[in-house]
Amino acid sequence: MTEVRILFEDGGLLVVDKPPGMPVIPGRDGGASLRDMLEARRGQKIFVVHRLDRDTSGALVFALDAQTHRSLSVAFEAGKVRKRYLAWVEGRLDEPRLVDAALVAARKGRMRVARADEPDAKPSRTRVRPVESFDRATLVEAEPLTGRTHQIRVHLLSLGHPLLLDHQYGREQPVTEKDLGGEGDTRVLERTPLHAARVEWPALPGVAARAVESPLPADMARTRELLRLTLR
Repeated sequence: MTEVRILFEDGGLLVVDKPPGMPVIPGRDGGASLRDMLEARRGQKIFVVHRLDRDTSGALVFALDAQTHRSLSVAFEAGKVRKRYLAWVEGRLDEPRLVDAALVAARKGRMRVARADEPDAKPSRTRVRPVESFDRATLVEAEPLTGRTHQIRVHLLSLGHPLLLDHQYGREQPVTEKDLGGEGDTRVLERTPLHAARVEWPALPGVAARAVESPLPADMARTRELLRLTLR
């Protein structure tokens, strides 16, 4: 069984460090899911509060009882929970940006920026802040102010800075050391480099206010290491 780090646990609330490549709930292929693994390990029902894409890593909140599940689910739906992500994007981004661009569903499960007056457009806003910038790529912090499907990925694409690897919205080939200024063809990134770095909720019925952080995963940290070497 894959080891999953517990970031925080208190009463009816559990925050884990989701590994990339693992779905939160079972998919169509019927493979293992994070929820099922946690239920098997702990011998109890686990309630899903929110989700992360299969390839996205980082802080993921579950509930351990129905009351906590209700409190947290209502808070997420009302936009009371703050989420901050770290992402590696193409090119150099030096200034913070607020992306205010409505989204609509596109073909093959994708989303896109809506054209003016499209009836199905959903208002969508994301704050983007550069954390560390290089000529080849930038580590950005993205805070979604709304909760649309693929919002961060599409908004970064709309800025001209798509994720370094994104099978749906950009480059499909793995990122190698050579791509990042190093030597050799060793693969560094083989999934979308998007990481849920921080989740923060206010005091809720039965739940104390808290902020929980997840450290940068190994593949994204290795990306930063290689890019820093190009500056020497």
